[in-house]
Amino acid sequence: MNLEAGAEGDQRAEDPEWSTTWRGRRIVKGGWKTSPFIFGNEATEKLGAIGLQVNLVTYLVQQLHFKPADASNTLTTFGGTAAFTPFVGAIIADAYVGRYWVVLLGSILFTLGSFVLTIQALVPSLRPDQCAAKSSLCERSTVGQLGFLYLSFVLQAAGSGGIRPCVAAFGADQFNEEDPKQRTQILHFFNWYYFTLQLATLITSTVFVWIQDNVGWAVGFGLPAVLMALSVISFVAGTPIYRTARPTGSPITRLFQVIAAAVKKRKLELPNDPMELFGAKDKLHSPTRLLHTDQFRFLDKAAIVTDDDQRRSGGDVDPWKVSSVHSVEELKLLLRLLPILCTGVLVFTAWAQQGTFWVQQGRTMDRRLVASSSFEIPPGSMTAFTTLALLVLIPVYDKLGIPVLRRITGHPRGLTSLQRIAIGLVVSILVMVAAAATEVKRRSAAAAAGLLDSTDRTIPISIFWLLPQYVLIGVMELFLSIGQIEFFYDQSPESMRSMATAVFWMVIGGGSYCSTAMVSAVHAMTNWVPDNINRGRLDLFYWMLAGILTVNLGVYLVVARWYRYKRWNDVPEENGKVLKKVEQT
Repeated sequence: MNLEAGAEGDQRAEDPEWSTTWRGRRIVKGGWKTSPFIFGNEATEKLGAIGLQVNLVTYLVQQLHFKPADASNTLTTFGGTAAFTPFVGAIIADAYVGRYWVVLLGSILFTLGSFVLTIQALVPSLRPDQCAAKSSLCERSTVGQLGFLYLSFVLQAAGSGGIRPCVAAFGADQFNEEDPKQRTQILHFFNWYYFTLQLATLITSTVFVWIQDNVGWAVGFGLPAVLMALSVISFVAGTPIYRTARPTGSPITRLFQVIAAAVKKRKLELPNDPMELFGAKDKLHSPTRLLHTDQFRFLDKAAIVTDDDQRRSGGDVDPWKVSSVHSVEELKLLLRLLPILCTGVLVFTAWAQQGTFWVQQGRTMDRRLVASSSFEIPPGSMTAFTTLALLVLIPVYDKLGIPVLRRITGHPRGLTSLQRIAIGLVVSILVMVAAAATEVKRRSAAAAAGLLDSTDRTIPISIFWLLPQYVLIGVMELFLSIGQIEFFYDQSPESMRSMATAVFWMVIGGGSYCSTAMVSAVHAMTNWVPDNINRGRLDLFYWMLAGILTVNLGVYLVVARWYRYKRWNDVPEENGKVLKKVEQT
């Protein structure tokens, strides 16, 4: 590994943000050489996190005696909470301490939560007694036992608040956006970042689930906990060569300043020439200076400078009275992103089903690899096929798909982020159609065998009937999930990059909460999701989701057409040549 300054370019050798002295040598920080440490942290964190959660619905039902609907709602609520805490972590990272320290603290908290869950699985008194043989009456978990479980959830959710919003953004920070060659590497980074996640997911959904089902929950939870501890060590090991972006102050405060200034000046007339607005003529040699756009013109009033505006010493204006065009455009960007964000929520409502009802369906089916085999596939391991699909598709798309699409469309990325997301939304509908069709087949097999009321017997239908929906989930994630991460990072102001990644997790969290609400409402008003799913109508639930997702796609196409990509300032070289185009698409 070449860490010398010349390895990354002499232009950054003397820049303290991009170079440092380590063991007596001057080295350049950042670049692909940091990826083994960042990917190592992310891989071991995901091995631990997913290893704990992928089969957790089975643990809640079998060990803590949750009802299936209650287990589903508990996990989706926990997933939703864990997806919203990144917003808090993102604010702390962007405004106060930086992404490095937030990732480190989050990793430590998640590790503690992992060990708490392991202790519960290890100590019998922390779980209710096992159900009597052939009895449907089981002792419920006590308040203390549930409290131990929820303590684990709280610590893991808090840890997720530090890890999820910052790791991807921290990795992208290692590439210099002012260097055109390095800027293109960010796009490849997100593809391979997601590839790393899926490789870890494959191991957890096969090896760890098998251990939990066949060796024991204490070992099955303990191994991920140990890996979480190793993720902390992996991350710290790369500290000398990390490029750490400096916090820039609270972006939330700037947004409120824009709103306050715009409201105060709501009666003023906007100038005919937007270049008369405050900060519009700034010529900073930086790719982060946003240019004026003509949407949400009311907010432009925040950038009007009047004779009554009091200037501070040094010529600065009061930010609560006058905002720069750049600050106004930051708020406009977030307002434009909101509709795109909302259309993603319903997609992850469908995505949440693979960890709940799909697992319960799989547990009723014939899980043998072949009829003559005694080895049974744990139902939680079916997500391995989603992961395998992604592990194959991501390199193919990155190495073959993008070059081919680039020649067809003329776009440097092959597809724009919005086009990539749209394809993912179409596939999400196909996922629910496949799930509904498979459930009809499963229930028909149960009825034909006279097993509608026999929840403890195997229905004579292979679990591999679930395979199409799991593979389609992988195709959906290739386009939708990676497209959203890329889109939110790319289109967010630089001062909110951690928040951009948090937005992606908030979309997943919103989908989990929405799933909880839908399941609760459907459970209360219909017989589609009873305790005995053989007597339910999960197929109608899936058809309902398919219909909702079809409407969602239509809404997305409207808001995507309306969306305006952010506009950058030109970044000139010393001889005056322009390095970047004004508008990024």
